[in-house]
Amino acid sequence: MTEAFVNASVKPLDSLDMLSPYEVAKLQDKSQGGLYRLLRQCALAVLNCGSELDSTRTVLERYRTFDIQISHKHRGVQLNLINAPASAFVDGELIQGIREHLFSVVRDLLYVEDEFSSCCDGLEPSAMATNVVFHLLRHANALQPHVKPNLMVCWGGHSIARHEYEYTKKVGYELGLRGMNICTGCGPGAMKGPMKGAAIAHAKQRINAARYVGISEPGIIAAESPNPIVNELIIMPDIEKRLEAFVRLGHGIVVFPGGVGTAEEILYMLGILLREENGKLPFPFIFTGPAGSEAYFETVDRFIAETLGERARGMYEIIIDDPHGVAVRARESLKEVTAHRRATGEAFHYNWQLHIPRALQQTFEPTHANMAALNLSRNQPDYELAAQLRCALSGIVAGNVKEPGIQAIEQYGPFELHGEPSVMQSLDRLLSSFVEQRRMKINHEDYRPCFRLARPEGSQTGT
Repeated sequence: MTEAFVNASVKPLDSLDMLSPYEVAKLQDKSQGGLYRLLRQCALAVLNCGSELDSTRTVLERYRTFDIQISHKHRGVQLNLINAPASAFVDGELIQGIREHLFSVVRDLLYVEDEFSSCCDGLEPSAMATNVVFHLLRHANALQPHVKPNLMVCWGGHSIARHEYEYTKKVGYELGLRGMNICTGCGPGAMKGPMKGAAIAHAKQRINAARYVGISEPGIIAAESPNPIVNELIIMPDIEKRLEAFVRLGHGIVVFPGGVGTAEEILYMLGILLREENGKLPFPFIFTGPAGSEAYFETVDRFIAETLGERARGMYEIIIDDPHGVAVRARESLKEVTAHRRATGEAFHYNWQLHIPRALQQTFEPTHANMAALNLSRNQPDYELAAQLRCALSGIVAGNVKEPGIQAIEQYGPFELHGEPSVMQSLDRLLSSFVEQRRMKINHEDYRPCFRLARPEGSQTGT
């Protein structure tokens, strides 16, 4: 099938019609320090909405002739799209939701580059990271003061089975009937289903200002193009700030079946909840899936028990095949969150009290050296092991779908992970299960392992 392309000029939205010449030059700068490459990649992801490709490289190769240019006009600036995917247009006009997403990309790339770096002078590194996330969310108008907690974060895979996708819609529907808004990673699969279900429920309840918040980052957005239901798209600068944005902005988390990326998110959250400082903070954390998908959570639950211990298992609850039960439990938990925040004077719109250790905020670059140096041993606090395991899975995600990770694998071979034998055995079982359940990629037939697990005695296994 021949790809169809469209050339079009798009006018900015709101204040973006007043970009400075410096900002325009920065967006057009193709040098190492310029923003052109990121702008092109993120814009293409937005325009490629509905794609079933989950490899950044494949998307960029398919649309290698795509270009985006910015020109000054007498009324402001204008985006010129060259060889853009035709699916983003109707009768030659860019779909309005995609248009909004396109300018969200411009807004966030410019703000990260030019404004937030000096917002937190004098703060220690952890507080600085938290304040940076706050400034980015505030700039995107994502913070809504004085509104009772109602934003449920939904995590889960982009390459899930059809019955799992239908289940995510049912859960979203039940959440929406109870007035809850939805925040996801903005892509397809378990990131789209809850929004779709909630949208129907919100329409029935005549909720006209419903929120469907999608939070992404440049490294993953091309592999997980924003779904069209998202009405607030936010591009964070890296995966760590993306994860912090979820837990600072959201009031509870529902986890659907997924793959390595979903397991990474689970470990991130456990690395927070296991901290003593967070022991009295209510934070709903629910795992759920339809009948027939129990294997995913059984595998994850066993892995957590074997590596982090029973205390970690007490940080979440598992509800199978019960959308109504999930929504009722979420509503009850949000009442606890609201009462706690009122009692402690905490803001409804941003969870300042939640302590996130620096190990979960530092940007992890998944190089071969960094992956091999991870401390995958139980001879450390459980929350620190959770952070190390999170990095290991983040590296595997990068090797699967992110362009720099794919290039590193091609050049140097699979990432190699070292660790305590029992931890490595548990990790082997977890990853092998994901392969068997076809959860690594949408086109699972094309999956090639990007890692291998090293054994102390010298033998190695690759999943």
